[in-house]
Amino acid sequence: MKSFSFAPETPVRPSIKQVAHLAGVSIATVSRLLNKPGSVSAETAEKIHRSIAELGFRPNFTGRNLRAGNSRTVGVVVPTLSNTVFAQCLQGIELAARALDYSVMFTTTEYLPEDESAAVELLLGHRVDGVILTVADAGANATLDLLERERIPFVLAYNQLAATGAASHRASVSVDNRVAACDAVSHLIALGHRRIQMLSGRFNASDRAMQRHSGYLDAMQAAGLTPLPAIEVERHTLTAATDYQQMMADPLHRPTALFCSNDLLALSAMRDLRALGLQVPGDISVMGFDGIPVGALIEPVLASVVQPSEQIGDVALRTLVEAIERAVPAAAVAAAGEGPAISTAATDAVRHILPHVLRAGGSVAPPAPLSS
Repeated sequence: MKSFSFAPETPVRPSIKQVAHLAGVSIATVSRLLNKPGSVSAETAEKIHRSIAELGFRPNFTGRNLRAGNSRTVGVVVPTLSNTVFAQCLQGIELAARALDYSVMFTTTEYLPEDESAAVELLLGHRVDGVILTVADAGANATLDLLERERIPFVLAYNQLAATGAASHRASVSVDNRVAACDAVSHLIALGHRRIQMLSGRFNASDRAMQRHSGYLDAMQAAGLTPLPAIEVERHTLTAATDYQQMMADPLHRPTALFCSNDLLALSAMRDLRALGLQVPGDISVMGFDGIPVGALIEPVLASVVQPSEQIGDVALRTLVEAIERAVPAAAVAAAGEGPAISTAATDAVRHILPHVLRAGGSVAPPAPLSS
């Protein structure tokens, strides 16, 4: 006997016809407002906007783009540009887009998961053909669910998805965060460190930080060492001097090395530790993650996991363009009444795992012997 499983029904999305009926205007008037906001009176626009809000209506951006022609513009959503790792990624995206005759629009979320949806809506409002994103949690994300429902091609940058599971079909480009972090901590252990603590941004704002913490735990447990509680800070540019004072208060039990979930946190830690009169690496070693170029320009040079950020951007853009150019003809056929609109952006998704390397640096050294 055959068994069948059924996917849950997709909720019916409110139509432009329903918006027009509720507002008491024609479909053409609603369409004019959506495409040229200044083309209808303020009074009519207010009625239509009230109807849109009441029904929860969203324009079908894919259909609009097909009717208007491919915009050859992609959107990019990253947490911030104050961390140069994302600026390097954007550089890779921009250079690849230029080579393929695409334009780029970008926006940031400032590490606020609740701003991801608004950022994507902004880009879709400008009719981008697809989106490259770095999100807080790629495994459970309403914004990505929305893009899939709208059949908007997208590619994740830096977010590392599991090989199996509900989100495994989503295209992504990253290093293996867990393995890379394990390599970094294992390097510290090989130098003789036994008390290693992790400094991280908030885990709920970055699935990369959580994966790197898992790598930290892997290395510590493989060496038979007791992991120390992670120190989470709000932003990488803020001082955490109080945390460091508490962390270093007991000379016999304080950590001899600090593994940081990104380089800016590592640089901030080095600054704060020096302000407390501590020497890096004499009193404590500091290891970063990202390999941003400025880390190689300071003294001592910041030891770090180097991920190829510009290449991540390049590969993400080329992967996205492939998805866009596969999806548009399929949707065009459907628009002509010759078949269903099937976006291959998700069904043919790929997970690109790029190589990482460890950068040696003077911020890391064997632990100093305990004074008797």
